[in-house]
Amino acid sequence: MKKEQLNRMLSRRSSQEEAFAFFDTLEAAEPHEMWGVWKGEELATGHAFEGLLTASGWYGKEFLSAEHVHPLVFEKKNGDLYKVNPLLIPLNLPFDKIPRRLIRPAMTLIRPIIRTKKSAARLRKVEYRGKLGASMVYDKKDIIDVFRKVDPDTLLGIMDIKSMDTDDTYFFVLNRVNGRGLLA
Repeated sequence: MKKEQLNRMLSRRSSQEEAFAFFDTLEAAEPHEMWGVWKGEELATGHAFEGLLTASGWYGKEFLSAEHVHPLVFEKKNGDLYKVNPLLIPLNLPFDKIPRRLIRPAMTLIRPIIRTKKSAARLRKVEYRGKLGASMVYDKKDIIDVFRKVDPDTLLGIMDIKSMDTDDTYFFVLNRVNGRGLLA
């Protein structure tokens, strides 16, 4: 039932209010349920970041342990995956003015600079909107991603960014790919 509702929301634009109403019905995820690689997709709600991650080749996230998380995993055109250091991704650009068709070529050019093997986040239990659950805390960015369970292999996440001058929240979905250790 929850998965069907999420799929309907993914097939069209949802309002922030609708997305939060659904998010609030979901059970908080536990950190130990997160291990592995997850493929991400955006939930369209009109946020300024909308379309950027998809256009850049964003694949998803990798959770190795509570202390070692790769928050940004990207996919090359050949299907190979690589991890990115989020510290090197600026959040203060005029995202609404950046042509989406230029994002993927730009990512290819800067890949040698932003690529990393080091984890860049940790999992902690954080209370958000009245529920205590798994949240990914970036090591060097003022970002916390909060996760709720749609089902054991599907999560709805939000990106809470302290420095953003907006009341909008970026929503995304993670689908489990496999257990721990897909990436080298």
